[in-house]
Amino acid sequence: MRLQGKVAVVTGGSRGVGRAVCLAFAREGADVVVNYATRLQAAEEVVREVEKMGRKAVAVGADVASWQGAESVVKAAIDKFGKIDVLVNNAGFIRPAMLHKMNEEDWQAVIDIHLKAPWLCIKAAFPHMTQQKSGSIINVTSVAGVVGTVGQINYSAAKGGVIALTKSAARELAQYGIRVNCICLGIVETEMSERIRTDPKLVEIYKRRILLGRFATPEEAAEAFVFLASDASSYITGQLIMVDGGYGMT
Repeated sequence: MRLQGKVAVVTGGSRGVGRAVCLAFAREGADVVVNYATRLQAAEEVVREVEKMGRKAVAVGADVASWQGAESVVKAAIDKFGKIDVLVNNAGFIRPAMLHKMNEEDWQAVIDIHLKAPWLCIKAAFPHMTQQKSGSIINVTSVAGVVGTVGQINYSAAKGGVIALTKSAARELAQYGIRVNCICLGIVETEMSERIRTDPKLVEIYKRRILLGRFATPEEAAEAFVFLASDASSYITGQLIMVDGGYGMT
């Protein structure tokens, strides 16, 4: 098992890619803190699935775009498992609108959850990871943050910021034995991409842009997270790993 004995915190862990990451980590031997914002039942179901694998898990409801929420999620890992080895900054949502129609509230909400929240969670995990002189932090970005997108300038801006956040954090934290990397996702078969995947015209447009010609499953995307969380990536930091089927190349 590649993550035997490790403790992971996954924000936005109740559904989609976050859920798949929690389950993949558990299969590889990790205990997991499953963060959620509103979906308690879904988070509790993830906990039950983890426990069926013989691992431990706890669901923690918190808005990680606030310091109190970020701190509470990390504290749950320390209180229940005594440490934090892996932090996955995955929580997010979208509020699409064209640039000239987007209001300030929707701009700020998306910036906060996708960019502010990772910074706060890293800050909360910092003293614990520095004490043990190790840790793997995995931030989640999107092809939208690399090539831009129409109708989601808030999301694209936030995800572009995550890449810069990752590189800066990697430079600051390497001296403490903490690695910081970023996974760039394309279109994954989750609730967030439902509008694209249920519109035949959009399906045709996007699949034409993806070199592999299909959308990703959450489970195959999760494999990249397992790699970065494991000791197999012990000499990798500050990197952007594209898990997008070649979308970002087109």
